[in-house]
Amino acid sequence: MTSPDHDVHGDVTVDALQLSDELAGGSAVAATAHIAEYAFRLGDDALILSQQLGEWISRAPELEEDVALGNIALDLLGHARSFLRYAGSYDGRSEDDLAFFRDEPEFRSVWIVEQPNGDFAQTIARQFVVSTYMFELYSGLRASSDETLAAIAEKSLKEVDYHRDHAVQWMLRLAGGTEESRERIIRANRDVWPYVDELFRDDDLIERLGDAAVRPSSLRAGFDAVVDTVFAEAELTTPTVAASSAGGRHGQHATPLGHILAEMQVLARRHPGASW
Repeated sequence: MTSPDHDVHGDVTVDALQLSDELAGGSAVAATAHIAEYAFRLGDDALILSQQLGEWISRAPELEEDVALGNIALDLLGHARSFLRYAGSYDGRSEDDLAFFRDEPEFRSVWIVEQPNGDFAQTIARQFVVSTYMFELYSGLRASSDETLAAIAEKSLKEVDYHRDHAVQWMLRLAGGTEESRERIIRANRDVWPYVDELFRDDDLIERLGDAAVRPSSLRAGFDAVVDTVFAEAELTTPTVAASSAGGRHGQHATPLGHILAEMQVLARRHPGASW
């Protein structure tokens, strides 16, 4: 018989985990204003896409995809935390402050990550574009003159390599599957392609950052080469569509972002400062 003073569960004391220790690019050097703005762009892309992919958990077409998309979402969340922590070092805000207590115009994410998940093909088409772009971006960012950005890119690249491969395999599988799956991926590509151009636009911030950043237009050739190879194998054609007027880098967002932020931020805003 167990004594009244005996804890039947044993010692379940858990040491406090410093989550910041898990982040890439730890540095005592604070970001400058321009570097912080650039880090916002990269962090917000990863954060919003992570939130979007998390909606597929328990809803994916296969059990294995629940796990795969969940893991990709967690990888992207880690990228977002690293970039946002660095951005926040400029003015003393944490990654939580930046994720949960900025309003829509303060976000710098591109429109493609803000588009609704749609059906599974729509999500895969979006994921193929974004992961291919991110692979090119992080490959170049490893040579950044900013050591923190370079370190985050070095770690993130290994994960994005898997994300891209996962998306490519599904592009081929859907294009080569049933008549229905092929029609859906063709339609999905057509729907996401207006938002591709925004990923590769240079602007004044890029000019000011010099070799600390990666010039977006320089990534287009590598991106197109991957797209051409995959589409050729899948017997798909690159959609010919007009580019959207997307202005996410400057706080001008598509309607869906407001809905995404409302869901993502509601708990933190309703209970500010709460601990768990």
